Amino acid sequence: MNVAILYPPISKEGRFPTMGQNRQFKFTNTCESFPPPIVPGYAATMLKQDGHKVLWHDGIIHRMHIDEYNKALYEFDPDIVMIETKTPIIYKHWAYIEDLKKNLHAKIVLVGDHVTWNPEESMTKSRVDFVIASGDYDFGLRNICRHLDDGADLVGGIWYRENGRIRNSGEAKFGEDLDTLPFVDWDLIGYNYHEAYLYRPTGYIMSGRGCGGGPCGVGTCSFCIWQHTLWKKNARLRSPANVADEILQMTEKYHFKEIFDDNESGAIYDKKWLAQFYKEMTHRGLIGKVILSSNSRADNLDDENCELMKKTGFRLLKVGLESGSDETLRRINKKESIEQIEAGVKNAKDHGLRVKLTTMTGFPWETEDDVRKTYEVARKLMFYKARFGDCLQSSVLIPYPGTPLFFEALKENWFSVDPYDYDEYDMSKPILKCSYDAMAWCEKIWRIHKASRFMLRSFLSLRSVDDVKLGLIGFKSLQGHEEDQKWEH
Repeated sequence: MNVAILYPPISKEGRFPTMGQNRQFKFTNTCESFPPPIVPGYAATMLKQDGHKVLWHDGIIHRMHIDEYNKALYEFDPDIVMIETKTPIIYKHWAYIEDLKKNLHAKIVLVGDHVTWNPEESMTKSRVDFVIASGDYDFGLRNICRHLDDGADLVGGIWYRENGRIRNSGEAKFGEDLDTLPFVDWDLIGYNYHEAYLYRPTGYIMSGRGCGGGPCGVGTCSFCIWQHTLWKKNARLRSPANVADEILQMTEKYHFKEIFDDNESGAIYDKKWLAQFYKEMTHRGLIGKVILSSNSRADNLDDENCELMKKTGFRLLKVGLESGSDETLRRINKKESIEQIEAGVKNAKDHGLRVKLTTMTGFPWETEDDVRKTYEVARKLMFYKARFGDCLQSSVLIPYPGTPLFFEALKENWFSVDPYDYDEYDMSKPILKCSYDAMAWCEKIWRIHKASRFMLRSFLSLRSVDDVKLGLIGFKSLQGHEEDQKWEH
């Protein structure tokens, strides 16, 4: 069959949506931070290996006009179309599905965190044929193809139509062995994906699925849409050997300079895993040949882990601070204290690792003093042993439907907009009541990058032409964020 995996270039006032691997969503002017949608990448690769003809059609990363995009799609004439969606763009995707149904005879499959939370909604309000209510939509899409091709039974977590009625195949199960996944075919997916804080060409992996949560067990942050919908608070890892084999292929075949592990907390929360991974990387001769970076929780960053990561070739860790208030961290079920986060970040920096901090503004219970603490903690950690490569991001809190924070906001009457008007979730403004100007504080946190002390230390620690190139990309990305913030105001 002909299978098309689509990211249609549906824009808003010239800005394009951050889709795919982004946990959070906004329309943006910048082209510097678009990671690849990895789970759909595995899906495309599996289907190609199964003998299907696959069109990877990402009009967002290529900034295509919708007419040009549709022309190429119609010429491909797919039998099956898969679209990944998110809350702020769901209305537009429902409308786009209506257009596809007028021009194609394809079966249409919707996937993503929003439809995993409420699959029946899209079945009722659009003409979609299937909804995969699970994060394992690579396995799910292959199952649908086999169902349509030779009548295979549908696995759990799939909604479909039968004789005009909406049905489902039961609860999704997480029984698939992640080591059975093929390595992503980057010739099929393309090499245009990257983020401003990573060296290029950039490759991406997922060492597992779900937040390992550090010493406290599985991560349960109340704002995390993926953990609460896609993975149902499960955490699974691929084997260290399997991940090392994929990195070997990405290094030798595709020549990626830096590879980022976009599993929620990486695999580094598991000490045994990390120790074996170091051995596997050593055995394959990869130490010193590739740069690695990863998501991480701060409470994983003890001496043993940091030493192992540095020896293995890790450069940068993306760490969630979220807030400088211990009360906020408790309320969002972060399972970390400010003291623990500061200790972990400083320990990582002591071992020569770079850190990217993530912060949020707009918690409805916070005061101006609370958000000022967030700014001060972020500033302190950015300045601590600042080197080129350290960076941060800040975003306005968005309680996506399906998260515990969403249900708490409904109960406490925190919404300042209609909570079921999904267009409002595009991060162009706060949607929860807040006692301070969340957008202004978000901008102020971003501007820590421009502090003379931080810029001087970053400049003095430049070591290569690649560092200079990355610095210019980062500066361009920061300008793009500032343009977005002006547009949002």
